Amino acid sequence: MMSGAVRFVQGGRVVEVHGVSPTTTVLQWLRSQGRTGTKEGCAEGDCGACTVVVGDLVTDTAGVPRVRYRAVNACILFLPMLHGRLLLTVEDLAAGDGALHPVQQALVDAHASQCGFCTPGFVMALFALVHDEGAPTGDDAIHDALAGNLCRCTGYRPIVDAARRLLSERGTRDRFDRAEAGIISLLQSVEPAPGGLTLAEGDTVFLAPPTLDALSAAVSHHPDAVFVSGGTDVGLWVTKQGRELPAVIHLGAVEELLTIKEQDGSLDIGAAVTYARLLPLLRRRIPAFADLVSRIGAAQVRNMGTLGGNIANGSPIGDTMPALLALGASLGLYRHGAWRTVALEDFYVGRRQTVLMPGEIVARVVIPIPKPDERFAVWKVSKRRDQDISAVCAAFRLRLDGQGRVDSLRTGYGGMAATPARARSLETFLPGRPWTEETVTAARAALDRDFAPLDDMRASSDYRRLVAGNLLLRFFHDTAGPAPAGEAAHD
Repeated sequence: MMSGAVRFVQGGRVVEVHGVSPTTTVLQWLRSQGRTGTKEGCAEGDCGACTVVVGDLVTDTAGVPRVRYRAVNACILFLPMLHGRLLLTVEDLAAGDGALHPVQQALVDAHASQCGFCTPGFVMALFALVHDEGAPTGDDAIHDALAGNLCRCTGYRPIVDAARRLLSERGTRDRFDRAEAGIISLLQSVEPAPGGLTLAEGDTVFLAPPTLDALSAAVSHHPDAVFVSGGTDVGLWVTKQGRELPAVIHLGAVEELLTIKEQDGSLDIGAAVTYARLLPLLRRRIPAFADLVSRIGAAQVRNMGTLGGNIANGSPIGDTMPALLALGASLGLYRHGAWRTVALEDFYVGRRQTVLMPGEIVARVVIPIPKPDERFAVWKVSKRRDQDISAVCAAFRLRLDGQGRVDSLRTGYGGMAATPARARSLETFLPGRPWTEETVTAARAALDRDFAPLDDMRASSDYRRLVAGNLLLRFFHDTAGPAPAGEAAHD
């Protein structure tokens, strides 16, 4: 039996979808509808061939509604996650008379397509870039926007040339800008109902509760449901592992999980806040952490992935956990109307094992902001700069006393053990000692006592041990001078 329907905006009209499995991906649905411009390459969110653009109705600082466009990977996005949103594919961009969209025309003019398989994904990634008014306009912004799109035959130079031309003309209105009022009206017509979304098809149910109270009710009816927020990991369970998910609860619509607060010297982040939305705040308040987050996946992943999902995933490497451990982050956990607070360092009890009780979620992440007299840095070491999992990630937060001795050091390491962890022996060894290269060199022995590193395809245990010590030495050299006045030092 099927109940409910997915409603979203596409092609200038409201689309209502019935009778498909809730774990059908947007890519699968598009191709079943004959929209084959969107390609399948890796089916895991790495190659960008499936890139589409999702539009959300947001309100600017003046209270005026507008459409925010973001590039996402259609191959790992479940169709019900489009509910109440706008979907754009490469077929939607050209005008009714066949005239190419400026992004498409720029790629043609720059001879930026050869076999053409990857081209639709590049088109959509660039469409999102030129419609992001807050994005920078230099080559770094271009490279960042295209890091999630692979091209194996054309080469990137003509693609980048097209992007440069487009950014030089940013501000020129296209037909989507001119039609924004009509798009907003359509989006308002498909805004989710107060009760949220419930879909059932066969043995699979999908729920998108809008509040924590509704979430509690959903969990009560489906205690074994899989929680999903951005789907950047759970999507692969379906596309790569072929897993069937009898019940899925989507956290991305829960209003209490989408807030960001800055208070009492900390950032209080809702667990369903995406990396892309979090980055501007991190760049202002904890720049070194922002640099790390900007290397998580690519733009398509950061537009979907969430801080809370990364933490709950419990990977031994951990994209954000080393930095959060060094910063002293804590978690707000929620279950059936009850809250509890757990320090991140106490959250993991084994490889991909946490203290979460059945039906409990990571709801909030509280991150202390480094104080002006503290130094904070974090480094990720991987084979590729972009789109790669780190072999080792290390983070350090240091305070020195007035005589140049270590007052306190707090650390976080990923890739060194079954879970991200602090280097307790190192943290005990250094306080009271002078912050010198001799001291740091001696401290490497303490670090060796903290970890028996992993040995896998990404790196050997000996390599990880060497890199872990070298990053400590790098931190010393970066912090040997005085701290910048009025702000925490960062890498």
